[in-house]
Amino acid sequence: MWSYLFGGNQKDKDAPKKAIVGLREQINMLTKKQNHLYTQVDAFDEQARKFISTDKTKAKNALKRKKLLATEADKITQQIEALESQLHSIENANLNLETMKAMKAGAKAMKQIHGGITVDKVDETMDEIREQAELGEEISEAISRSYPVDNIDEDELEEELEALQQEEVDDKLLNSGTKNSAAHVNMPSVPNTTLNAGKEEAEEEDEDEKALKALQAEMGL
Repeated sequence: MWSYLFGGNQKDKDAPKKAIVGLREQINMLTKKQNHLYTQVDAFDEQARKFISTDKTKAKNALKRKKLLATEADKITQQIEALESQLHSIENANLNLETMKAMKAGAKAMKQIHGGITVDKVDETMDEIREQAELGEEISEAISRSYPVDNIDEDELEEELEALQQEEVDDKLLNSGTKNSAAHVNMPSVPNTTLNAGKEEAEEEDEDEKALKALQAEMGL
């Protein structure tokens, strides 16, 4: 078996399969022979029953023939059992052999995959990966320091924000003032009688003021 597994000619490799096929064919042939014998046993049993009351000699010969055939059928039964046991053993052995072949092929594939890889080489490779990763981080930090993209003065930012807010307030006030002016223009005019009355009162106050000043001048005040 080991020569078949690890080497040997094609004839040795085909031997288990040929043995299995031969055993199965022999079992089938013996089974057919046995079934034929059982048919004859039944026939002679029927014949013995037929002549038991009319011809004892024929009945006796039929029983003798029946026993001989039954004995032969029993021998065939033993042969079939022996062949089946051998067939079972060979099939199991062949199954084990195929399993070993598969395991051997798997071991060979693993060996090819691993190749010259060793634990030391794996550790060395992992160290190189870690070194390159650390180098990449250092390079990124160096680039970030050389070209700062977020170096913004927070105070200047606040001042600019306040200026924008004040500008928005001024715009709102300006727009509100424009609307108020338009509303003032569109307001209804005041009646002329009211304006004239106010003008007359102002003129009267001016005349009183002039008279008072003249009186003060006369009195030397």
